[in-house]
Amino acid sequence: LQGSGIRFSFRLVCSVAFFLLPLHSANGDVSYSFPEEMKRGSVFGNIAKDLGLEASRLSARKARIDTEGNSKRYCDIHLSTGELIVTERIDREGLCGKKASCVLKQELVLENPLELHRISLHVQDINDNSPQFTEDFIKFEIGESADKGARFSLDEAHDADIGQNMVQSYTLERNENFVINVNTKTGGRKYAELVLDKELDREQQHDLKLLLTAVDGGTPQRSGTVVIHVTVLDANDNAPLKLE
Repeated sequence: LQGSGIRFSFRLVCSVAFFLLPLHSANGDVSYSFPEEMKRGSVFGNIAKDLGLEASRLSARKARIDTEGNSKRYCDIHLSTGELIVTERIDREGLCGKKASCVLKQELVLENPLELHRISLHVQDINDNSPQFTEDFIKFEIGESADKGARFSLDEAHDADIGQNMVQSYTLERNENFVINVNTKTGGRKYAELVLDKELDREQQHDLKLLLTAVDGGTPQRSGTVVIHVTVLDANDNAPLKLE
């Protein structure tokens, strides 16, 4: 009886082991990097080649792409070739904002036997946004008594892109009275100051309208503009004239 029990236990273990064999998981990670806003149907890799899978067996093994969590399925697999294709518009700014890294997690699932392979999609930024100012006009009232070198802070232009595709410089249209000074904030964001280069004279000019342009560093470059409206305030700098 004892020998029968041992043989029964052995057969039970073997049966369980045999049942579990087809359910093994081969966790091979694979990563792909490609630019945002690729057209639907664009090919960005061949996962069959990258994982050493037989493309001819993908259909029989019911290969499919699943998502991790509740994210959209941004890619799919071509069952006859193993190529990965874009299935949804990928807007990096909408997904990751200003984060330096934007990674989407997907998963390749195969059956008979079951295999799970994690896929990391690294979405690269493209220069698809132009710099924008908050307002259409920036208004200043500056007295004609203001000294040369006086500085006036200007609104920063914002760009949804990151890195080199953010605002890199500002330019001011040529004029006799003002130049700009460009400063850099923490994180690389840039802003400009209006600097008085020649004293104002209200008797010669009551107001000035200057065009400020923000330019990013992408290819091709994109820009945004705002009008600076300077109203010159009067100062008591003229003595009364004696009439003859």
